[in-house]
Amino acid sequence: MADEALFQFLHSEIIQYVNSAESGESENGRCVSKLESMGFRVGQGLIERFTKDTPRFKDELDVMKFICKDFWTSVFKKQIDNLRTNHQGIYVLQDNKFHLLTQLSAGKQYLEHAPKFLAFTCGLVRGALSNLGVKSIVTAEVSVMPACKFQVMIQKM
Repeated sequence: MADEALFQFLHSEIIQYVNSAESGESENGRCVSKLESMGFRVGQGLIERFTKDTPRFKDELDVMKFICKDFWTSVFKKQIDNLRTNHQGIYVLQDNKFHLLTQLSAGKQYLEHAPKFLAFTCGLVRGALSNLGVKSIVTAEVSVMPACKFQVMIQKM
């Protein structure tokens, strides 16, 4: 429990630090990009550690199942609530109570701040997938707080 609180505090401080360094309306995109880059590097490092004793994955569906179960559990202390795919390279990971959004109020006025709170996690997933040999684009959307959906679009090499 203490690890979770520390991670949430660190995440909030990173967002505040990057946001203050990139203040202004036009720099909002730069802030999200920096947070995503930070998450990418962390995801690369974490996945190396988590998969060192794991046999190779058969296909990208096995990789995504690993991300949803083992990786997500290691980072957020719970599994993804729902994984969907169209079997053509698009996966949707749904978390009905995303821990990094629970600190924001459920009101609609905070939806505009959600991309900053999700950018690090998008990078985290993209970095993990990258280190597993899966090139992807990861985006997130929030319609009702604190639930969110991460869309992973696999790019063929």
